[in-house]
Amino acid sequence: MDWLLHAGDDPGHKFLLMLIGIALFVALMGIILFVVDRPRNPPRWFVGFGFTGAALLLLLLGLVYPAVRTIANSFMNRNSTGFVGLDNYARAFTEPQFLLVLGNTALWVLVAPIVATFAGLAYAYLVDKSRFEAVAKGLVFLPMAISMVGASIIWKFVYEFKPAGVDQTGLLNQFIVWLGGEPQQFLLSRPLNTFLIMVVFIWIQAGFAMTLLSASIKAIPDDIIEAARLDGVSGLGMFWRITIPSIRPALVVVLTTIAMTTLKTFDIVRTMTAGQYGTSIVALEFYDQRFRQGDAGLSAALAVLLFVIVIPVIIYNVRQQRLSEEVR
Repeated sequence: MDWLLHAGDDPGHKFLLMLIGIALFVALMGIILFVVDRPRNPPRWFVGFGFTGAALLLLLLGLVYPAVRTIANSFMNRNSTGFVGLDNYARAFTEPQFLLVLGNTALWVLVAPIVATFAGLAYAYLVDKSRFEAVAKGLVFLPMAISMVGASIIWKFVYEFKPAGVDQTGLLNQFIVWLGGEPQQFLLSRPLNTFLIMVVFIWIQAGFAMTLLSASIKAIPDDIIEAARLDGVSGLGMFWRITIPSIRPALVVVLTTIAMTTLKTFDIVRTMTAGQYGTSIVALEFYDQRFRQGDAGLSAALAVLLFVIVIPVIIYNVRQQRLSEEVR
């Protein structure tokens, strides 16, 4: 047992531990298949449980149990040793520090999904059926291949500040210097820094929005477009009267999906500012409260709040998908 606990100290031990894990998984699946296949006419519930039982057990241990424990801890003190009722939630909604965090989170949910979706939609519409459509879409989709942390490091260099009179390594400040201005510390200026951090997220998610919405635009029947043109619709009229209504289900799905992603955004803010200078959001704050401040109760309350915020977005997304399937 001690050897297993210290297996991370040596690469060879890690590899051997991985092989043991794979062997145990194969053995477990073999036992399940053997037991399920033994009866000649097994009940359906027996076969279903045989194939899904392990997955359900893992879901209970890895999802349901942590969720229940987090909710329980949200009513406890910082050491999870005493019951404090709703005190942690009261702190989250009354202390200025956490009100700022909640405000930043709301700002992310309202601004980032709308801008990213609109940018992807506009780009998809403009390059549709153009000569360089494939190349143009590839350039916008390329940031999707970069991790959130990698993209944050790239943009951190873009915003980097050096004092006046020193060669600027930040692209944005270099342009300002060329135009005769003074270099700025962009990531220190609130609330501008929050919007500048959002740019990283939008830069990545615009490619996602463009890809899905472009496919929806191409799926619009040609007879609808031709009928609109015969009626004299063109330009922006075609965009607002034909394209937008035709792709509305996809538009809603993209918008809500990006909104859910913003609520889980952790790595961008962590890499860019570590939540300092008034940029923290709920997804980062509950991590900081738990692992930097050691307040288990407050961090659990913030995690529960994040979960509660996500639920309506998920429900709305599922309803819209069902409505789109009914229409089809």
